[in-house]
Amino acid sequence: MAESELVSNPTPVGEKRCALQDGDGEAPAKKPKVECDDENGSGPNPDGGGGGEEEVEEPEGEASDGEEGGESFADMMKHGLTETDVGILKYVSDHEGFSGILKERYSDFVVHEINKQGKIVHLDDLSIPTDNVEEAETEQQPQDCEVLTEEQKKQLSELQLFKNKEGNVSIEMIDDTKEKRTLVHKAIKTLFPGLETKTEEKDGQKFIVAYHAAGKKALAAPRKHFWPKNRGSYCHFVLYKENKDTMDAINLLSKFLRLRPNMFSYMGTKDKRAITVQEIAVLKITAERLAHLNKCLMNLKLGNFCYKNHPLKLGELQGNHFTVVIRNISGTDEQVHQAMTSLKQTGFINYYGMQRFGTTAVATQQVGRAILRNDWNQVVDLILKPRPGAEKEYVVRCREEWAKSQDPEAALKKLPNKRCVEGQLLRGLSMYGKKNIVTAFGQIPRNNRLMYVHSYQSVVWNTMVSRRIEAFGLKAVAGDLVLRGTTAHPLSAEEAETHSIHDIVMPLPGYDVIYPSHHIGDGYRELLSADGLDLDNMRHKVKDYSLAGAYRRIIITPTNVNWEVINYDDPRISLVHSDFEKLENKPAPVFNKEGKYRALRMEFSLPPSTYATMAIREVLKLDTSIKKQTQLNTVWFN
Repeated sequence: MAESELVSNPTPVGEKRCALQDGDGEAPAKKPKVECDDENGSGPNPDGGGGGEEEVEEPEGEASDGEEGGESFADMMKHGLTETDVGILKYVSDHEGFSGILKERYSDFVVHEINKQGKIVHLDDLSIPTDNVEEAETEQQPQDCEVLTEEQKKQLSELQLFKNKEGNVSIEMIDDTKEKRTLVHKAIKTLFPGLETKTEEKDGQKFIVAYHAAGKKALAAPRKHFWPKNRGSYCHFVLYKENKDTMDAINLLSKFLRLRPNMFSYMGTKDKRAITVQEIAVLKITAERLAHLNKCLMNLKLGNFCYKNHPLKLGELQGNHFTVVIRNISGTDEQVHQAMTSLKQTGFINYYGMQRFGTTAVATQQVGRAILRNDWNQVVDLILKPRPGAEKEYVVRCREEWAKSQDPEAALKKLPNKRCVEGQLLRGLSMYGKKNIVTAFGQIPRNNRLMYVHSYQSVVWNTMVSRRIEAFGLKAVAGDLVLRGTTAHPLSAEEAETHSIHDIVMPLPGYDVIYPSHHIGDGYRELLSADGLDLDNMRHKVKDYSLAGAYRRIIITPTNVNWEVINYDDPRISLVHSDFEKLENKPAPVFNKEGKYRALRMEFSLPPSTYATMAIREVLKLDTSIKKQTQLNTVWFN
């Protein structure tokens, strides 16, 4: 096949189909000197595009096969970006690419965090730790068999899982005493996290009413329980999740435990469309309460509990380990061997992946450029104006209203979910007016705002790295930069002889970095000047948008690289044995050597702030943009 193709088969029952995306991002320190990748950490989910847009998936049902609002998914995506639009141009190897299907099932993409000790994190223990205190003094679990009947527990379980149409469960207190009511309250809140209780009196008879915590009640400060002094203040646990974003998972746990989401800490966000395993810590919540959630949460599992005296911090992990299945490959065994050997020995160009730049015709780096130019009217216009591409219908209506009336309150009414970036900006404009755009823009969470300027830095970095490789190839040359500690040093011709391409870093533009002393360094100045920016003046009137810059390695070589070509017959079966399946003692997948389909199953580890899709791009030699993939898929099936 002359050109590598990424194709997608019809979606198996129970799983959505999605474009190629990453699950490997983490955030660096507050002022990074070596890496700068806020998107892959505390910022927006690495899955999605920018501008508050949802993760883009091919519409389900009728729209998957035909039209949605008169426009097919392929037509909607034709306005998106390709790799060339964001500076992704080069490969390091010269092997022949081949086609395959990535993420036909979300279980084809498995991510295990590598903690700061260098250990790959697994969910392999659901037991509750014991400590040397009387548990009765902490959150003693009432003997529910003495307090709640089986019928009451059934009703409460249905209420907890939102299967109760009434919205509450009333328990009549017979032989009523205050002590008995207290036991019932405690039993419900312990056994059914997420439910709140209150006492009501009807016709002289007292009832305990259980209902879902919601709104301000759900975010109220957690009840203060006795906490033993010799127990660590933080319960650390492993979170196993399937097809769910890290922040969505945290928000769900917060809801059931009646906590603020910021009570949880973690080292990085993980991909949505994947199976991921990572460490989480939460302040003064017992392992018992967390373990109870395993009864009622779908696609989440909590385990490996322990108590420690510290939370987790963004970016303190060592990386992520990936198990990736690429189905229905066209490459021969020899082609696969060449591609994977190159990845193992030489690595791949450390480009920022496509999810960094959004999925519609207005890319996030365009907004970032306008912020850096202090052109706030253009910032508002770029975020809110109508644009072609795949978006939710209510977002389209909101944009149309803004274009017609320029009335933030009228446009805001078109949004059922006002927490998206568009909604937050419109709320700010309605509060502070169109003459105070900087203040209005500040209503968007800081990490989301910084995503725009970091996106601009990223496209500059990608572009300049492509030019650097075009000019000098894969060897160190005089004028290249290497790190000595956290300080960059330009190489002399003599020093270049003792270094390899794996030592070379390139700067993200900022006021606290230096640039290569060969002509690529001058290219930074020319590129920014063409965008109306001054390389010597990267400080901004608004401190948040002053860019210090950072250094990033040109080439990344994965570690722990392994692969095998497997044959299979049933495209619906999982080809990876997950941690949860192992806990359930489910058998590992069995492969038919004569199977009609072939898949490449690869494993590798990457450091933080690198993109697994860029490694897979190097293997398959394909364009990872949704636009290109959709075009290829349309050709394939038509």
